[in-house]
Amino acid sequence: MTFMFENLDVYKAAIEFVDRTYTLCDNLKKGYLFKIIDQLQRASLSVSLNIAEGCGRTSRKERKQFYKISRGSLFECIPILTILHRRGTLLKDDFLFMYDLATKIGTMLNGLIRSLDKYDN
Repeated sequence: MTFMFENLDVYKAAIEFVDRTYTLCDNLKKGYLFKIIDQLQRASLSVSLNIAEGCGRTSRKERKQFYKISRGSLFECIPILTILHRRGTLLKDDFLFMYDLATKIGTMLNGLIRSLDKYDN
């Protein structure tokens, strides 16, 4: 059995994003960074979870709301990645990769949200 969301490119990219985030965080585990790393992990996981949950909703309005929550969680990751990079904890190449991937995911989420907008009128 395949769930509908598993075929979405945005979901696949979100899974890659959270997987890369967890790998980066495994390498960053330092006591004073625990809270910010935990927040980054939770926010990155929320991106894919809300895409999946949105796909499980029957109304377009609910689905759109979950996609917006997913987008908000993605946006939450950017300042955390920026702070880690500025503090020298996250390498420039890793930061740029994650930033670019987040940009692609954001673009795809915006497309999903816009595709549901036409039904609101």
